[in-house]
Amino acid sequence: MDQSVLVVGAGIGGLTAASMLAKYGMDVTLLESSSELGGCAGKYQRNQYLFPVGATLGMGLEENGIVERVFRYLEKPFPLEPLETVMEMVHPEAAFKFFKDREKHVSQMVRRFPEYERQIQAFYSEIFSVAANIRTLMGPLPTLPPSTPKEWAFLTAALRPRHAKLLPFFNQTLEQRLKRHGLEQLQLFRQMIDALLIDSLQTGSKDASYLLAALALDIYHEGAYYIPGGLYQLAEIMGKSLAENGGTLKKRRTVVKLQQQGSKWAATDQRGNQYQADHVVLNVPIHQLPELLAPSLLNKLKKPLREGIATPTWTTLSLYIAVDSSKLEVPLPLFRQIAAKNGEGLAEGDYFFMSSSRPDDLLRAPAGIQTVTISTHTRFENWDTKDKYEASRETVSGRILGAIEKLIPGFQEAILYLETGAPKAWEHYTGRPNGYVGGFPQTVNAALFNAISHRSGLPGLYVCGDHIFPGAGTIGVATSGIHVARTISGKRLIY
Repeated sequence: MDQSVLVVGAGIGGLTAASMLAKYGMDVTLLESSSELGGCAGKYQRNQYLFPVGATLGMGLEENGIVERVFRYLEKPFPLEPLETVMEMVHPEAAFKFFKDREKHVSQMVRRFPEYERQIQAFYSEIFSVAANIRTLMGPLPTLPPSTPKEWAFLTAALRPRHAKLLPFFNQTLEQRLKRHGLEQLQLFRQMIDALLIDSLQTGSKDASYLLAALALDIYHEGAYYIPGGLYQLAEIMGKSLAENGGTLKKRRTVVKLQQQGSKWAATDQRGNQYQADHVVLNVPIHQLPELLAPSLLNKLKKPLREGIATPTWTTLSLYIAVDSSKLEVPLPLFRQIAAKNGEGLAEGDYFFMSSSRPDDLLRAPAGIQTVTISTHTRFENWDTKDKYEASRETVSGRILGAIEKLIPGFQEAILYLETGAPKAWEHYTGRPNGYVGGFPQTVNAALFNAISHRSGLPGLYVCGDHIFPGAGTIGVATSGIHVARTISGKRLIY
């Protein structure tokens, strides 16, 4: 218990690791470069309006969900009622609703595509069965990819005969399963699925790992939640738990250098302060590592981590809007996934996610006003010069606002405040190089045993967050934080 831990970055992954290790009794210091907790699940204030920075939909809070188990370990229960209608999915040719109830959800699809009733029933039956099988492994939560005898032993002990049924799907894409069920040419159905996957897996059905796609398409049925105020509430609770258990939290501390000093690590912040610890946990984008580590240390990192550092990911354009809902026919729905075109790029404003506050959520805005966070995937090469940057901001923002106006006449007249968060803003406020967000696309070549481990390859140095197994999203980054906490403590901690 005399081991010290330094966590760099107070995103959900870093907060999970820090709060759990402090609860376990270790000496934990958490450094965060901004004045807010939560990273991409954080918030910011503009006058009387509060905006979630990025992530908005609460996940993993159902009984025995990943986040619920963390909060249970911290003795910080966070009860909420799940959404029965998770989101609306609007496409040029049709609109769907994502229902929590699986049978109701499938029945909706069958009604929309009656000539494909047998294929759709068989497809979803397989999806739900495979996802349920995978979830039995989320109880023990083995580390992937396993890299020590102990991790291999834990994985082996978690496996049961039923898991052999997953093996035929291991290297398959979702597209292959759509073909197997005769659904690959049903474009509207496939576009609806692609719109869901781009947010959760950062890719569409053509390349998505089938096992992760099955879990992603099913997980909303387990429970999705509106959190009053926003997901920053989860971050605040974990930050308070850290302090209550003797941990230290320092905001506005940007680590600029990380060095080995014998068997310990030493971090230096922008003010010249030094922090020594036996273990360091980096909850920062892995693309930042060349700025923190000397070349001699970078060369000792595990190969998948080194390769990941050199690999670009998606960036994003976000719109933050305050709307007078009294000027609309009806208040904005809480969550909407909108496909403006039938293109296959899954980016540049053709697909975007729109999250709105409840009109009575006074943590977000005065009564009758809804704050809206909109995000879309975009490629950094479309923003890498000044001229391209301004043109892309105008073009993509215009596409998004135009698509919303077509769907909700009078929307733009109801806007009280609008601000854009383009890639450079994300880089400035979150420290993410080029504004990279969301981690790597979860393709067969990047997922599961091909993912990046939380073990960096350097003794006492660990990584967590959306680039690390199992990937992006609140559930994913919390899982990476759990794996770090287990490795450092040597204990299972949550069950």
